[in-house]
Amino acid sequence: MARSSRSLWTQKILSGHVERSESDAAFPRVREGRTSAANVYSGARAPYAGFVLGIDPSLRGSGFAVVEFVPGGEPKLHFSKTLRLGRERSLAFCLGEIYKLCADCCEDFPVRHVALEETIYVNNFKIAQVLGAARGAAIISAAEYTESLYEYTPMQIKQAVTGYGKADKKQIQQMVKLLLGMKEI
Repeated sequence: MARSSRSLWTQKILSGHVERSESDAAFPRVREGRTSAANVYSGARAPYAGFVLGIDPSLRGSGFAVVEFVPGGEPKLHFSKTLRLGRERSLAFCLGEIYKLCADCCEDFPVRHVALEETIYVNNFKIAQVLGAARGAAIISAAEYTESLYEYTPMQIKQAVTGYGKADKKQIQQMVKLLLGMKEI
């Protein structure tokens, strides 16, 4: 009986590999001795170990979180903060605060990778400029500590966290709470 792609991915994520059965039509058998994608890449990778700094940039409400990943263990949230800056604060002040908080995270934790949300499509040129400046402050700060900076679209982030690229904020919050073993959002 063929298994769904969702169950195969779940098994792969949890165990690092996928069990194959004779009746599993999702994985046709490869004749011995032939080179194929299945032979070249088995999918077995070393589990990620280390700290990741996630950033959701915005001028007046940037989100920061540091999560530690340990092979065979549950991810652990070490720090999270939404940097709330009032409208009375200047652009320069806000960018400086984003820069400082990002640097503090990288100094306080041995951050190996930084994951940053890409700019979403906006109709207003001025808003796009401000969002770009906020992202720039975070990127420059993070680049002083690591070259491993990765950018993801909001849809990619939602897909990775919930399995659905158009999930709403409540669904994402509930899944993050579950994944990190948090008592409250």
